[in-house]
Amino acid sequence: MPFVAITYDIKGGNEDRVAEVFSNFQRPRSAVVPGADGGQAGRILATAVFIRDSLLVRFIEFEGDLDAVARHMAAQPGVQEVERKLRPYLNSPRDTTTVEGFVRTFKSSMLRCVTQLSVPRQLA
Repeated sequence: MPFVAITYDIKGGNEDRVAEVFSNFQRPRSAVVPGADGGQAGRILATAVFIRDSLLVRFIEFEGDLDAVARHMAAQPGVQEVERKLRPYLNSPRDTTTVEGFVRTFKSSMLRCVTQLSVPRQLA
């Protein structure tokens, strides 16, 4: 499964406040990412958030179309709330109030993937 890593430029000294923003984050009820045609364009399998000093990184494991994943995330109330709560702690503003702005910001804050290695997954 592919991963994407999204960075946030955080004002130093706010690690605990930023961690608090993410402490109550809840996944959407469904992992399914809808496509423009209403069918399934992918799934968000897992997310993880890490912070050190002024760098916060959100990792997302997904299947399917990354653009559809970004559009889907932009419409999630929990994601919108996190983006709103992070604003005071950002060194650089992020345009995430619209779907288009969120997708632009998502793409511009992606880290370049150098390698991804995993073992095959099987159901138990």
